[in-house]
Amino acid sequence: MALNTGKLAGKTIFITGASRGIGKAIAIKCAKDGANVTIAAKTATPHPKLPGTIFTAAKEIEAAGGQCLPCTVDIRSEDQVRSAVEETVRKFGGIDILVNNASAISLTGTLETSMKKYDLMMGVNARGTYLCSQACLPYLKVGKNPHILNISPPLNMSPHWFKNHNAYTLAKYGMSVCVLGMAEEFKQDGIAVNALWPQTAILTAAMEMLAGKGVDASCRKPEIVADAAYAVLSKDSRSYTGNFSIDETLLRELGVEDFDQYACVPGHELMPDFFLDAANPDEQLKHSKDIDRKIAAAEAAGGADGQADSVEVQKIMSAVESLLSEKYVSSVGGIFVFKLKDGGSWFVDMKNGTGSIGKGDHSGADATLTMTSANFVKMFNGQLSSTTAFMTGRLKIDGDMMLAMKLEKIIKNLNKSKL
Repeated sequence: MALNTGKLAGKTIFITGASRGIGKAIAIKCAKDGANVTIAAKTATPHPKLPGTIFTAAKEIEAAGGQCLPCTVDIRSEDQVRSAVEETVRKFGGIDILVNNASAISLTGTLETSMKKYDLMMGVNARGTYLCSQACLPYLKVGKNPHILNISPPLNMSPHWFKNHNAYTLAKYGMSVCVLGMAEEFKQDGIAVNALWPQTAILTAAMEMLAGKGVDASCRKPEIVADAAYAVLSKDSRSYTGNFSIDETLLRELGVEDFDQYACVPGHELMPDFFLDAANPDEQLKHSKDIDRKIAAAEAAGGADGQADSVEVQKIMSAVESLLSEKYVSSVGGIFVFKLKDGGSWFVDMKNGTGSIGKGDHSGADATLTMTSANFVKMFNGQLSSTTAFMTGRLKIDGDMMLAMKLEKIIKNLNKSKL
């Protein structure tokens, strides 16, 4: 891990959504310098599915060397946000840093996203970031080396990042637009406003809820984001503002070479994060149409992404059928349709009774996955991760993307049964 330098000693940091995951990791990293940390998050009592509360996180932060003020805050509530900010100022004397980490996610298409979900994402991600920034800014103006850091992605305008989860992208990009605007608006005040985003998927309780247990092998630990955040917050606020940084790139620039230390399972293929078109962050602006052309060329040539033996597809579907049980079906709770460009369609019902499979479409499909039969076989044989296939355009997903993310878990169970 990157070493602490003591630059944040005595600083006061207001972090949203820090009862677990990336937010808590950033809080602990800052606390190691002797920083004062306010946790502004909703979880005051134990969550039935997610570990940790603001109070358990506070104990860890104080054990790391900092002081902590845990505040029960729904950042959609203006009264709660302003109350927490004022309480922070009373306790610590001011605010030097704001980390807008809290976020809500629903990876669903336009027809599958209820307005309740839409409002939740916009309220937490875009509005919550704006509100917390607005409430903290009067104190940041008189703070020491003041920073606002949003955990949000570069503004990648490729349609690929809009078509399957338009509402989530709008809400998340709202956080990034705040960086663009506020960095310029408050430059003369010496307040840095930057964004930070992970190069790869990060193992958090929310990630495990989305993708299922076992996703850890494809993820890095939250500490990589915490180390990168610490590096940003240690920079001179007047000279480093308006940046959209990627954690790995930033740490490499600082001389970090060992990234296995951040891997949950060193040596395993890592899942790229959303909104980055390429594994190399320097190539983020490469348009997804370039990828599509390569895939189309491979398919036309009958190459690696082309047609597979129908017997192989049948064998996989039979193996999937052997896994079905009432308990297993209830843990997945969805109907998949696999549209193979060169091999027809199959459905897998993991929603009703003991489940079923069959050829053709299904009128109740929750997620439709379109790909070549060769990529289908590769995915189910563990040679191609479904996330990598999606990120590189080899897999198209329509419908409930959060359900589709459970495909990794199904594939792992299949390979454990020695397909």
